Amino acid sequence: MTEWKAKRFWTRAEVTEVEGGYQVALDGKPLNTPGKLPLILPTCPMADAISAEWNAQEAEIKPLTMPNTRSANSAIERVVPQLREVAAMLAAYGETDLLCYRAEGPAELTQRHIAGWDPLLDWAAERYDARLNVGAGIVPVDQPPQAVANLADAVAGTDAFSMVALHDLVTLTGSLVLGLAVTERRLNAKNAYELSRIDEDWQIEQWGEDEEAKAAAAAKEAQLLHAEAFWDLCCAK
Repeated sequence: MTEWKAKRFWTRAEVTEVEGGYQVALDGKPLNTPGKLPLILPTCPMADAISAEWNAQEAEIKPLTMPNTRSANSAIERVVPQLREVAAMLAAYGETDLLCYRAEGPAELTQRHIAGWDPLLDWAAERYDARLNVGAGIVPVDQPPQAVANLADAVAGTDAFSMVALHDLVTLTGSLVLGLAVTERRLNAKNAYELSRIDEDWQIEQWGEDEEAKAAAAAKEAQLLHAEAFWDLCCAK
């Protein structure tokens, strides 16, 4: 049996301004989310980007080529109903932030941690008054409650659309500090990706890399780059 595939059924996607934001209409019919909720977008640049994704579809609709549409759908259907819970989940990364867990050796690896991660921890201490403690090995590191609370406050002010981007920036790197640093333009997503992989890259240098791991790493980097771009669309005017 031939697998059914969705076909393009519209001539043109266009942006319209509506109460509360912007919508994308296909031949005049506004888009909804897969759950049939109105796809109302917070900024015109985001709506333009989503409209461009729909206009770029050819005979067969390929959802994987529409990352902005998928992120907007997630914001409306998954984040809006549980915004506080998502914020709390991301804030919890401050208690176990990747940048706080260092290798006990060898010296070259520990120096990479110091050179790459210490400046970001210093930045978090200055920007959010959140000085996090650092430890070696896998033993849990206790963090100052006030520092964790201050980082949580930084997350709590994020709207649902921006939270989708922050979610990926934090969970894919394992670091709330790295995620916030990208949103604050302290570094870009590519830098954050590289800093999150100091341990992995060290292991690759010692033992090599297989093709499956290489493909997974490339997919992760692409997701981070998209998260940064979607954050920018949330902030654009």
